[in-house]
Amino acid sequence: MSRFRRTALLVGTTVVSALSLLAPTSARATEVGRGFTLEEATIASTHRAMRSGQLTCRDLVRGYLRRIAAYEDEVNALIALNGDALRTATRLDERFRRSGPVGPLHCAPVLLKDNYDTADLPTTASSRSLAASRPPDDATAVRKLRAAGAIVLAKANLTEFALTGITFGSLGGQTRNPYDLTRTPGGSSGGTGAGLAANFGLIGTGTDTVNSIRSPASANSAVGIRPTAGLVSRDGIVPVSSTQDAAGPLARTVADAAAALGVMDGYDPADPATGRAAGKLERDYRDGLDRSALKGARIGVFTSFLGTDPALHGEVNATVRRAGRAMRAQGAEVFPVALEGATAERLIAELDVQRFELKGQIDRYLASFDAPKGSLAEIIASGQVDPLFLPTLATANSLESGTAEPEYKDRLVRIQAFRDRVRNLMADNDLDALIYPEQKRLVVPIGQDQVDRNGILAAVTGFPSVTVPAGFSTPKPTAPRGVPVGLEIFGRPFDERKLIGYAYDFEQATHHRRAPASVPSLPER
Repeated sequence: MSRFRRTALLVGTTVVSALSLLAPTSARATEVGRGFTLEEATIASTHRAMRSGQLTCRDLVRGYLRRIAAYEDEVNALIALNGDALRTATRLDERFRRSGPVGPLHCAPVLLKDNYDTADLPTTASSRSLAASRPPDDATAVRKLRAAGAIVLAKANLTEFALTGITFGSLGGQTRNPYDLTRTPGGSSGGTGAGLAANFGLIGTGTDTVNSIRSPASANSAVGIRPTAGLVSRDGIVPVSSTQDAAGPLARTVADAAAALGVMDGYDPADPATGRAAGKLERDYRDGLDRSALKGARIGVFTSFLGTDPALHGEVNATVRRAGRAMRAQGAEVFPVALEGATAERLIAELDVQRFELKGQIDRYLASFDAPKGSLAEIIASGQVDPLFLPTLATANSLESGTAEPEYKDRLVRIQAFRDRVRNLMADNDLDALIYPEQKRLVVPIGQDQVDRNGILAAVTGFPSVTVPAGFSTPKPTAPRGVPVGLEIFGRPFDERKLIGYAYDFEQATHHRRAPASVPSLPER
């Protein structure tokens, strides 16, 4: 019995029974409504098919379950399935027949990163130490997704406690990149990224402390949005850093990511940081989907974040140059800019505050309900954390009061000064956005550390960024379509609508997204 099937047995018999019917004899057969093509489906295409009578919500969910049954053992993107997904789909179909869609995400099967609290499923952070953790209610973002009609189809794997960029945990194991099964899917939200790339769900969620929404988007030819600090509530999400944590959507298209962001955003008294967004929310971020958004925009290629080793960074740098040319063709002014000393490596060394905040954040989260472990110290002592992550956890735990450390306070001062430098860079050059690669080198083979990532700029400033597919590396035997490269588009606070417009215009002009060869379309019956 596979690791995934064992996990499903812990969730409920409904989905297990469905998977048993679908695999192995029928795992290679797809029947989704009346000829509806599931692979690369979007929210808009599924809603059109539902309105025409071509597709039901139950058809859609069964189609994704069929793909999961066929390919999950290869990709290992998921920790648990929602045993109530088919029943929820049936209820949504009944509602649709009576009065139309529940909301903008009607019947959107969601791959939910397993550090988002769910009252009906464990929330494990991919750690055996939290395998039995059952929060009493949904995270605020989850509650909003469900209210808009979304279905939590599965909890997705992540790096244990969202600590690094490789998507490996003591509970979930190693997720593999569908474009090259010998490589990581980025991280820490790599289960979501790989699952979306493999067409296991329609949309997904991630969290991002330094890179963790945008790295999997880059590595899996997906779209990821790290919103402005305070735009989306982090209530009910296993925390790392109150200064740097963000929650946001991933999807295969800019339009679907924009739709999800418009549901997830908003003020939440349980996360006081969301007060910053009062009066700055968009009615619908899909209003920014403009095929002429780049015309007249001033875009700076942030050369401080380009790699300097041709052997390691050449293919990614070439992709960024091509992206700049594509933006010029859409009418943008694109030119190089830099910020002296602002390499990603230096910013991480001098500004990152995770280790100072982690202990207090985790301890408060565990104390908020009847968790199986009561503190970070108990997690470490349990022996139920992979040894790879123990040094990071132990360092954080050794700081009795990390936020009282002089170095922590100095870093907060330096962060504020750096925010001003970035604002001034954009003002001095009259910039609408910066672009750079989320990852300076191609996503690494499994077993290596995911280095050379550039997410720290948005993480410490709290400014928004959107990662969008920008192309692929040269094909190789293990990567027949190449390895994806993602372009990050970074802007000023609460400029999400503008960035979404630039990303959409670029996406529609280039159409870089391609499904991975390792998980092909399943033939019709």
